[in-house]
Amino acid sequence: MKNLPRFFTFAAPKRFYYAAGSSLPWLYSLTLLCALSGLYVGFFVAPTDATQGESYRIIFIHVPAAWMSMVLYVAMAFWAAIGWAFNARLASMVARSLAPTGAAFTFLALWTGALWGKPTWGTWWVWDARLTSELILLFLYLGYMALVEAIDDTRRADQAGALLAVVGVINVPIIYFSVRWWNTLHQGATISMSAAPKMAHTMLTAMLLMTVAFWAYAFAVVFARTRAMVLERERETEWVQAIGTAANRERV
Repeated sequence: MKNLPRFFTFAAPKRFYYAAGSSLPWLYSLTLLCALSGLYVGFFVAPTDATQGESYRIIFIHVPAAWMSMVLYVAMAFWAAIGWAFNARLASMVARSLAPTGAAFTFLALWTGALWGKPTWGTWWVWDARLTSELILLFLYLGYMALVEAIDDTRRADQAGALLAVVGVINVPIIYFSVRWWNTLHQGATISMSAAPKMAHTMLTAMLLMTVAFWAYAFAVVFARTRAMVLERERETEWVQAIGTAANRERV
């Protein structure tokens, strides 16, 4: 119990605002460094795939984006539930901030999947279990964003959005296990925690670099979006008004 106050140190919007702000330059720098390195290794160093040829290189964007689409949804549902259960304002703000980034990664996964599917399967889209459940994930993100914006009362909007987000979590394991549960066109997992990677070392390096880049980018934009939301919701507090006053002085 003694560690609880330390655990909730950054639960206060003011502390989070300043801590997140100091981390943004580092996160953006890490994003740029890992993305450039990952794209270089993936597109210029990694060998050509014996079966799919050069078209397989889209996986260095597609696979990390698909991972992020699922992870960010679970994170969004978690923080939305925390905000709902404990009336934690910052948790609800983080949940709202995660939604646009998660939707963007989901769209990127679907779009790059189509680019990969055309030369591999001969079609841009099929109503495959993995593809269809990923599309449903995009609709869940969009539905959550539409719902919280449609309700004027902030608390009621956060509660309604939390309910939708929590219910929608059931779709995440469906996406992940769809290639095992059903006979699908989509190939199985290339990287598994229980087995050795089924790809060359350079391919794996590029994949991991892009994954780190996407993680850093997600943290950066979610922190930035949450900071903006904190300023909007806490605009009546003295510390936010002091920030506004200081900003006006700098303009003058």
